[in-house]
Amino acid sequence: MYFIGITGGVGAGKTQVLDYLKQKEGVRVMLADEIAHELMEPGTTCYENIKEAFAEYDIFEENGHFHKEKLAKLLFSNDSFRQRLNAIVHPAVKEYVKEQFALEKEKDRLRLLVLEAALLIEEHYDEICQELWYIHTEPDIRRARLKASRGYSDKKIDEIMESQLDPEVYRKYCKEVIDNGGSLEDTHKQIDHALGRIRL
Repeated sequence: MYFIGITGGVGAGKTQVLDYLKQKEGVRVMLADEIAHELMEPGTTCYENIKEAFAEYDIFEENGHFHKEKLAKLLFSNDSFRQRLNAIVHPAVKEYVKEQFALEKEKDRLRLLVLEAALLIEEHYDEICQELWYIHTEPDIRRARLKASRGYSDKKIDEIMESQLDPEVYRKYCKEVIDNGGSLEDTHKQIDHALGRIRL
């Protein structure tokens, strides 16, 4: 079993790449965002740690779940709050990923395990994954996609793009660069070529 991490800027079209990989036999795709949401559900250690760290704030619903809008508002009101949450959630996600990697390796039923994470490089997933892939798309195409699919304003897109890594940093850490600015057929060819290189 081979383990790759996939990353790239917002609007690069990582979902299209993951959807194509999911169609292949013996491939499991994990999304760091989805893992984080699951780990923030009541009953988990991660949830209890967040609850303790933000005990004095009104961010809970009656059923004990986090009130997403209130939590988001709190996190954006102060950068230290976001750092506090990340310091709890990110290590928990990484631990879960390590556990799943060990589990899948033991079961020996997969050809490829894939992890998609926006902060793949920042969170040092290169220490776990056998290689990283960078999904690259030019900023003007990403901008157009984000406006069409999510209705983002230029200001919001600028803020997100500025907070993300420079393309050269992605290229430095990633063994494979998939250019996703053209046709889907072209993207699929690049993916197949990369999988051929690692003999999958």
